Amino acid sequence: MVNPTKVSDADQLRRIIEEGLSSKGWPLPTWYETTPEDPGRGQTKQAIRDGAELVFVCGGDGTVMAAVTTLAGTDVAMAVLPAGTGNLLAANLGLAGDPATGVQVALDGGRRRIDVGVMGEHCFAVMAGMGFDAQMLAGTSEKAKKTIGWLAYVVGAVRHLRDRPMRARIVLDGERSLPRRPRTVIVGNVGRLQGGVRLLSKADPADGKLDVAILSPNNLGHWASLAWAVLRRRERVPLMETFTAERIEIHAKGKQQRQLDGDLIEPGQVMKISVKPGALLLCVPLPDSDPDLAYDASAAARKAESIRDAAS
Repeated sequence: MVNPTKVSDADQLRRIIEEGLSSKGWPLPTWYETTPEDPGRGQTKQAIRDGAELVFVCGGDGTVMAAVTTLAGTDVAMAVLPAGTGNLLAANLGLAGDPATGVQVALDGGRRRIDVGVMGEHCFAVMAGMGFDAQMLAGTSEKAKKTIGWLAYVVGAVRHLRDRPMRARIVLDGERSLPRRPRTVIVGNVGRLQGGVRLLSKADPADGKLDVAILSPNNLGHWASLAWAVLRRRERVPLMETFTAERIEIHAKGKQQRQLDGDLIEPGQVMKISVKPGALLLCVPLPDSDPDLAYDASAAARKAESIRDAAS
């Protein structure tokens, strides 16, 4: 399944996929394209009805989230082929924007069942958030993303550093209630953001729980201290509290920007999130050893050279 608006050369992508599959004696794939009206759910459902055992997903965060939502709870595997600027799941898999490496990862046969987060009718594999992180996404233009890549998000972030904190209450597993004035609340299944920044160092996508980060900087100095500790991978990060839970509720006093897996959803006052353990069968680089999904895809990238050469 491909989002044509995120792929600069669809013919080249098709050649890469077909060459990789044919090199292993696999049948040629059926090609599904997303549309503005359907970002991927209908196409993924059709692939399942057509008997697919593996779905390649090539697009941005919205495309991946649509596929995750549809594939969660099935035995159909998902392989991520990076496209667009903000593909967070591809970044956590170490795929570095190379579709040929994504194809090779699927061919190598590494598979892992991971948890997914659930909010309403949506599932996510990486992170959900309310507040600053979603404001950053809203403040980042598509033109900037195409021009300077993920660094465009830094520009979007700077625009909102001085915004006022929100008033919120975070409820964990229906028992623990935390009144806070955070800048953002992030619920993560894995730990890495764009650019390799590791926010949730202990996040494990297969532990049946989600990690919660409550960030409460109040000024530029606070932001600098927090960012420095995160970049230095300090065990303790100032102005950031972390928890784990199976069910998370975020109640804000007023409407806030919200995001799922890097894709903006309608602003709102509430996010109710739960975990669906082991719901997604994901193609991962071998060896499958890193608990936070920050796999080393270098071996697959080297083997993918033959796919790229044959497709050129």
